[in-house]
Amino acid sequence: MVNEQQLDLRSLKIPRHVGIIMDGNGRWAQRRGLPRAAGHREGMENLRRVLRACVEFGIPILTVYAFSTENWGRPAQEVRALLTLLERSLRTETAELHKNGVSVRHIGRTDTLAPGLQQGIADAVALTRDNRRLILNVAFSYGGRDEIVHAVQRIMADGISAEQVDEALISRYLYTAGQPDLDLVIRTAGEMRLSNFLIWQAAYAEYYSTPVLWPDFGREELLKALVAYTQRDRRFGLIKEP
Repeated sequence: MVNEQQLDLRSLKIPRHVGIIMDGNGRWAQRRGLPRAAGHREGMENLRRVLRACVEFGIPILTVYAFSTENWGRPAQEVRALLTLLERSLRTETAELHKNGVSVRHIGRTDTLAPGLQQGIADAVALTRDNRRLILNVAFSYGGRDEIVHAVQRIMADGISAEQVDEALISRYLYTAGQPDLDLVIRTAGEMRLSNFLIWQAAYAEYYSTPVLWPDFGREELLKALVAYTQRDRRFGLIKEP
């Protein structure tokens, strides 16, 4: 537990871009004898709490891993529940996010989604486009390798020669174009892998894993992650002069 009375929040190094792999919804539900869908609903409720904490701590960009390209292989009933949850959340949460200055962005494939869901995403993005308090990237039907393949396809379609391709160019063709790379990746539920999440943008991110399941990862847990991040010595492959 972080003792905030002994911690000066102003001393924290606040990352510009935080990514969260929201893992553990199903286990949270199973431990309570509930269906997995109940865990996903509780995970969505928790996202509200984490968004408020991000605004409080001054984090400007948050990317959450909501549904991967691999998640399409889960049982059909669970996939339907996740799609329904996203569609409902777009209807019920977008106005509140807009009111609170959150800019919603979608990263991932939309061509795999139903037309109604595609429209809901487009409407949320359009409504909140000019908000500046917090950028919320929702990675839905997203995979890091798929993103890079998609970027290369677009580069080739634009007729760009091989000699013109460098890291900066590829970054401009990614879903996160114009945003800084990840500074901190948080994964809940104790796993120790990226699971195809923003693998280009996370090249030099700090990694923080916690056994806490996502529905229980609130403000206090986010603060622990920020304290750990503040204590890291980021060298980006370099060494400091003695």
